[in-house]
Amino acid sequence: MIPKQTIDEIFDAAIIEDVVGEFVPLKKRGANYLGNCPFHNEKTPSFTVSPAKGIYKCFGCGKAGNSVNFVMEHEHYSYPEALRFLAGKYSIEIEEEELTDDQKEAADERESLYIVSNYAANYFKKQLLESNEGKAIGLSYFLERGFREDIIEKFQLGYNPDGWTAFTDEAEKAGHNLKYLDKSGLTIVKGDKKFDRFKGRVMFPIHNLSGRVLGFGGRILKSTDKAAKYLNSPESEIYHKSKVLYGIFTAKKAITQEDICYLVEGYTDVISLYQSGVENVVSSSGTSLTEGQIRLIRRFTPNITILYDGDAAGLKASFRGIDMILQEGMNVRVVLFPEGEDPDSYAKSHTTEELKDYITTKAQDFIRFKTSVLIKDVGNDPIKKAELIKDIVASIAIIPDQIKRSVYTKECSSLLDIPEQALINETNNILRKNIAKQTKKSSSQFQHQEQEIPDDLFLPEEFQGQKEEKGSGDLQHWEKEIIRLLVSFGDQTIHVELTNEQDEKVKEEVSAAVYMIDNIIGDGIFFENKTYQKVFDFYNEKLKNDQLPSHQDFINNTDQEISQFVIGIFSTQHELSPNWEKHKIFTITEDQQLTLAVERTTLSFKLSKVEVLILEKQEEIKIEKSYDKQLELMKEEKAFQKIKIQLAAKLGRIILR
Repeated sequence: MIPKQTIDEIFDAAIIEDVVGEFVPLKKRGANYLGNCPFHNEKTPSFTVSPAKGIYKCFGCGKAGNSVNFVMEHEHYSYPEALRFLAGKYSIEIEEEELTDDQKEAADERESLYIVSNYAANYFKKQLLESNEGKAIGLSYFLERGFREDIIEKFQLGYNPDGWTAFTDEAEKAGHNLKYLDKSGLTIVKGDKKFDRFKGRVMFPIHNLSGRVLGFGGRILKSTDKAAKYLNSPESEIYHKSKVLYGIFTAKKAITQEDICYLVEGYTDVISLYQSGVENVVSSSGTSLTEGQIRLIRRFTPNITILYDGDAAGLKASFRGIDMILQEGMNVRVVLFPEGEDPDSYAKSHTTEELKDYITTKAQDFIRFKTSVLIKDVGNDPIKKAELIKDIVASIAIIPDQIKRSVYTKECSSLLDIPEQALINETNNILRKNIAKQTKKSSSQFQHQEQEIPDDLFLPEEFQGQKEEKGSGDLQHWEKEIIRLLVSFGDQTIHVELTNEQDEKVKEEVSAAVYMIDNIIGDGIFFENKTYQKVFDFYNEKLKNDQLPSHQDFINNTDQEISQFVIGIFSTQHELSPNWEKHKIFTITEDQQLTLAVERTTLSFKLSKVEVLILEKQEEIKIEKSYDKQLELMKEEKAFQKIKIQLAAKLGRIILR
């Protein structure tokens, strides 16, 4: 683990404009720097870096953060990886905290597997490029496939000699333990016998996000062999097939820039497309698509286009993967290549422009794709057509976003000439069953009576005819305003009127934070928004220890919810020009009227909270069947109404009843 003291040192050293400027050309604009956002394509710069606040913010795509966040986002590093990157940049030595024996053993084993995998990648590459056998068999194969030498180097392609222990012998001579050769799957050990897993195969190293080798795919070239054409490394401490995508290391930057990921089936598909200029491409390496792989793509983009070669059996098998992508809330489209073509062959026989044009113009949404595949078996059979419609509706029901479900429902209705309401009803039936299953699974120890769910529950709100409850929107606004003032001005002094022990009105100086926190905690109020509550609690804990948290305490907070929210508060697209005062034009800023802002915001927050409580009590009264309980609830509601009038009077508002 990296000690907190070292983390603080890294944050202090990592100058935001210096870190960002290494990746993005920046121009000085007033107190800030401006540049084109590296996270989305834009012609007009909206990416701002604030040295004073130590943050960056894109007002186009919304990305924001500090120096560490930027490295994590841009290079797709984990938090520790980003810290180590910055430590290296600023020559900060990291002395890891002492680990337990078990932690050391696990870390040592993982690192040993990485080391032996890296050695293997270099060995295979050297054999391919320098040995007579490698050049005659492996290199000639790749060149015949049309791969350029720079692409062979880029993907670290290699060759494992056709000898039972050629690699293993060399690895052991180099000092690598047979135990780790076995655990990595590079060597198969049976009793006192050992032999190379990938003997006589061309090699495709599989990298993680930071470029470290996790495992390998190997293709055999001898047609007479009965062995499997492709062979992958087995699962290990560092290689989990369900969480790895071939080509993700080379594709991640392009995926982010293009905001789309192309998904293919094989290693050579990835390499051919990359060589042809489509760099945002990855492969599931011949395995069925998994949730882990989908979530890995989602870190870079919500948009996936799957490229298929048109094999009918394979297309039907792909439906499950498409449903999994939809279930993750991502957007999926499909491209079918002409009969007899696959991504590899099409890329080789067409120009870059033709390839890009084809995969763009031929992309179709999952409804049209499913229909085009299944309609061939339907003919004029109404039963089969009904099954086709149910199949497509089942996929629509998986989509978590209501508006997207509505759009796809409308498209399905138009495409298959089915009344939209019939599709809505079927979608809702599926959703009801899913809810019933989840309820039964999560609370099997209790007996629940199934409640009737209205037909419009799962449609977007604008189609439901429901209005937002009065007060709830105000509460969200004032909750955010309280936290904004607390974080921005909590350390500043305000002058408030208080009542002393002699019941006299006196003016006193207190910090804005103490005033707001004491008022809110004193009335037992909690925030509806969990992130706001986290920020509030963090501030309160600091005050208990006689500390006032600085802006950097929030910006560099290890809790990303707190950090990202506060960075959003501090990010402003426009700022007052210092030139106004030169022309004797003076403006009143918020901090100059802080006392009034804090008092009115605190009162408005309380008032909106009380309004929501009143609405809740009114709803309880409506459904309560016990007369005595109704009277009790009405008394509580009356008490809240009285508080509401008092708060409104302090704010100078008139309550109409």
